[in-house]
Amino acid sequence: MRDGLRGLTTRGRSFLAAAVAAAISAAILGEKDLLRVAVLLAVLPLLAAAYVGRSRYKLACHRTLEPHRVPVGASSRVVLRLQNLSRLPTGTLLLEDRLPYALGSRPRVVLERLGAHQASSVAYTVRADVRGRYDVGPLVIRLTDPFGLCELTRSFPSTDHLTVIPQVTPLPSVRLPGEYAGSGDSRARSVAVHGEDDAATREYRMGDDLRRVHWKSTARTGELMVRREEQPWESRATVVLDTRAAGHRGEGPTASFEWAVSAAASIAVHLRQAGYKLRLVTGNGVDVGATEAGGEGLLLDHLAEVHLDRRGEITTLVQQVRQRADGGLIIALFGTLGDAEAELLAGLRGNGATCVAFLLDSNTWLNLPPKARVEAERAHGSSALALLQSGWRVIGVEHGNRLPALWPQAGRGSQGFALRAALAETVAGGMR
Repeated sequence: MRDGLRGLTTRGRSFLAAAVAAAISAAILGEKDLLRVAVLLAVLPLLAAAYVGRSRYKLACHRTLEPHRVPVGASSRVVLRLQNLSRLPTGTLLLEDRLPYALGSRPRVVLERLGAHQASSVAYTVRADVRGRYDVGPLVIRLTDPFGLCELTRSFPSTDHLTVIPQVTPLPSVRLPGEYAGSGDSRARSVAVHGEDDAATREYRMGDDLRRVHWKSTARTGELMVRREEQPWESRATVVLDTRAAGHRGEGPTASFEWAVSAAASIAVHLRQAGYKLRLVTGNGVDVGATEAGGEGLLLDHLAEVHLDRRGEITTLVQQVRQRADGGLIIALFGTLGDAEAELLAGLRGNGATCVAFLLDSNTWLNLPPKARVEAERAHGSSALALLQSGWRVIGVEHGNRLPALWPQAGRGSQGFALRAALAETVAGGMR
């Protein structure tokens, strides 16, 4: 009741003021009929306050996001289901869901009165052009009585999360390098391929099938030996994302960093669908793997929140990748590199790893004057040549390039000598 009195509207307070004035006039003039009017004027807002105040604690709300994970630029449908748990009907309800600025303005929906134990649903859509993880809610409800004498606001504490992931672009199927080093097409291969005498064996373990006993090896070693089962070769790949703020240019959704994040997401999903055991490493500490079906969702959630690192260094990124280096295929997306930074990346080629770099010329995301443009192109060519000389496959990326068009260059034999010659000529020209 106390909360209801606090929620009296201007109309409700006017009724109370009129009641007081009528009561004073009735006392002065001795008019009983005027006193009855005063009582009526006072009772109406008090009843409205009691009515609205009681309904305030008898509402339940459930929110559903369809879907809860959307790519940049896509929409998600938010469904609000409100139920009246009391025996008294409610008045007209004004619903307002609190949203962050990136999801647009706060939606306001009017819901007609709910009867006893009645439920009703309303829906609205949200759309984000910036990736991230956003809180949807809490829901604010304004409760009013039919006469507009009292209005209360209730806020539900629950919130839901909408994850806006990078845009994922389908990529053409190409044959990637390193497939015979445990990083290519996943297929079961027999350990023993040269006949009975060369069969790979191991010691007998309790529970092994006696039909797998290899008698020649048993006779030779003096211990009971059994044949190994066929072992599946795992396709392994590591996607590396350079998050150094110094390596990227531009701002907002059209920045070079956003191109790199979207490319990393597209490559990760493509490799997972091809059966790769995938690992994602970023310069600001993300190191996650996807080994099960549908594991790309975990990677995309991390990419939704990745950001530029003002203090990021290539040395830290190299160390992070090498902590769990196990060969296979490494596909990296780098921003602008210096010659010294490009030379440091040679350390990732250990343990038989095949390295492919998408090297972004992030200065093409800016409108530079002609002289500065020439200097930027010269520096980009020099760093690309340093990567090539250290054994990397290098794919140059400029503003306006599309990943599906560049992706075939990551395949075996797709990188010819023309790129090497062009880069060498660029560097030589800069030395003249």
